[in-house]
Amino acid sequence: MRLSFLNKPYPVISGILAGQTPQELIAGSKNAEFEGAQGIAIGLSDLKPEFRTAEALKPVIEAVNLPFMFFFYRDDHWGHADDEARQEVLLAAAEAGASMIDVMGDLYDPSPMEMTRRPEAVDRQKRLIDRIHAAGADAVISSHMACARTAEQTLEHLRELESRGADVVKIVTAVNTGEELAEAFRTTLILKRELNAPFIHLCNGAFSRPHRFLGPALGVSILFAVTRYEPRYGMTQPTIRAMKAVLDNLHWHISQASGGDKLSLDAAGRQGPRQR
Repeated sequence: MRLSFLNKPYPVISGILAGQTPQELIAGSKNAEFEGAQGIAIGLSDLKPEFRTAEALKPVIEAVNLPFMFFFYRDDHWGHADDEARQEVLLAAAEAGASMIDVMGDLYDPSPMEMTRRPEAVDRQKRLIDRIHAAGADAVISSHMACARTAEQTLEHLRELESRGADVVKIVTAVNTGEELAEAFRTTLILKRELNAPFIHLCNGAFSRPHRFLGPALGVSILFAVTRYEPRYGMTQPTIRAMKAVLDNLHWHISQASGGDKLSLDAAGRQGPRQR
């Protein structure tokens, strides 16, 4: 049976990594598992083209007993793979046993705030999500932006993405002032209350770190952290060890505090998965 991000108690700490060869990805996945990750998220932009196949990715997915998420944005390090070509690589990952595939919110139509509203592009996204489901994987639909957004703007954005049929919705914004950080916390609380789908709400920027650590206790379903910092892949994510230290010692989660919400709760009071 294929592993899933959706049958684990939230939040799911996912080790995020990249590499040029399957061996690098296997090593990174094993390191993340050893650090306590509950899932693995792999970016494919740096993977050499000869390894972008189901056959090459299958041993990676089988290396650890954790669900795998794959993403491939418009940052191909080895060429200029277009939107269509990148999705074929991601579908190969789904066929190899990936648990979740990331679909860009402006896929097939690069747009501001990484969300297209063009009907033709939206229809193609929906058909792609159907193909991902047919391959046995779940889908997360995502948008990334380098600016702050209000709670109301974020809720409207994610509701629009949610309507396209993905299992999880994701948005990454920026917070560079105390006021923007406060709004980010308000946003997470509103998303927890209003959205039907599990959500990923993350922030980058000068004031982002408090939200990265506390957002998961406020309702963020899946989060990303690294085993160690590497110059070629950036140093903005928290480490798995630091994230676990915070969450393991906080002894608090919004689902326990609220006594229930629109999403199901298991016997322990943790937010439960939506079965598909």
